[in-house]
Amino acid sequence: MSQRLALPPALLPMQLGGHYLPGLLLTAAITLLAVRLGEVPAVTQLGLSALTIAILAGILAGNSLYPPLRRHCDEGVQFAKQRLLRLGIILYGFRLTFQQIDAVGATGIIIDFMMLCSTFLLACWLGRKVFKLDTDTAMLIGAGSGICGAAAVLATEPVLRAGADKVAVAVATVVIFGTAAIFIYPAFYQLNLHYHWLPFTPQTFGIFTGSTMHEVAQVVAAGHAIGPAAENAAVIGKMIRVMMLAPFLLLLSAWVRRGRGQAAPARPIALPWFALLFILVAAFNSLHLLPPRLIAGINSLDTWLLAMAMAALGLTTHIGGLRRAGIRPLLLALLLFVWLMAGGALVNLGIQRLFG
Repeated sequence: MSQRLALPPALLPMQLGGHYLPGLLLTAAITLLAVRLGEVPAVTQLGLSALTIAILAGILAGNSLYPPLRRHCDEGVQFAKQRLLRLGIILYGFRLTFQQIDAVGATGIIIDFMMLCSTFLLACWLGRKVFKLDTDTAMLIGAGSGICGAAAVLATEPVLRAGADKVAVAVATVVIFGTAAIFIYPAFYQLNLHYHWLPFTPQTFGIFTGSTMHEVAQVVAAGHAIGPAAENAAVIGKMIRVMMLAPFLLLLSAWVRRGRGQAAPARPIALPWFALLFILVAAFNSLHLLPPRLIAGINSLDTWLLAMAMAALGLTTHIGGLRRAGIRPLLLALLLFVWLMAGGALVNLGIQRLFG
C-alpha cells in the first residue's frame, strides 16, 4: 500500500498541483478580497482587519457557492486551514520585539498577565457552570477575549483540536464585541475626562485599552480616536499581551494532554511546535538584524497566510452549526466584555497605583 509522505508541518508541500491547487486558489481569491476591503478607510476605521473580513467572506461563500466545489477544493482548503495557519502564527513573531516590554515596564506586564489569566479562567468557569457550553468553545472564547482576538482563537484551535463551527463561533464573538469596543472606549474616555470618574491619564488609559480590547486593529482604532499618547501606550500594551500567546499555548497544551489522560510518565508532553518557533522568531526580531522593509514584507505575507487560514475556516463552517450554538456563547462573550471593561479598569488603576 502506498502512503503519502508526511512532511514537517511548518513546510509547504513540494508539489502544490492537483488536489491542493484549487482550494489554495479559492482561499487566495477570498484573501485578496479581504485585504483590499481592509484597506478601505471606512472599513479601517471600524477596526475590521483582513482576518475578520476573510472569515466572514469565507462563511458567506462556504454556505452558498462552495458546496458544489468542495470535492475539488477540500484538500487545498484543509491545507490552508491547518498548515498555513501554523506558519502564519510563527511569522507573527516578526511583529514583536522583547524591547517593547521596556516601554511600559513591569506594570504593563503584570496588568496584561492578570487580565489574560482572569479572563480565560472566568470564561472556562462561566462557560461550563453557568452556560453549560462544551469546554472547547468556552476556552476558545476565553482565549480570543483574553489575548488577541481571532489570531488567538486560531492559534488555540490546533491545541484543542476543536471543530470549525466552534472556532467560528468564538471568532464571531471577537468581531461583535471587539468592534463595539472601538466606539465604546473613546466615548468612555471623553465622559471620564468630563466627569472625572476614574483617575486615568491618556497614557494609563492607553495601557487599559491595550490590556482589555480584543484585536490589535481594534486597539489601534480606539487609541487613535483618543489621541497619540493613548494610541502609543495601547499598541505597546497590546503587543505585550500578544507576546503572552506562546507561553499560554504551551501551558494549555500540557493541561489538555493531562486532562485527556495522555500525559503518562513514559511519554513526553507534546508541545505545540509553532508556539516555540513563535517565541524564537520574536527573540530574533528583537535583535533588529533585518531591515524594516524586509520586516514589512514578512508582515504582509503573514497577513496573507493568516487571512487564507481564516478564509478556509469560513469555507468549512456551516451556518447550521452556528445556529445550533444558540445565544449562550454570545452571552458568555458579553459577560467577558463587561469584565474586561469594568474589572480591567479596576485592575489597571490598582496595579498602577501599587507600582506607580
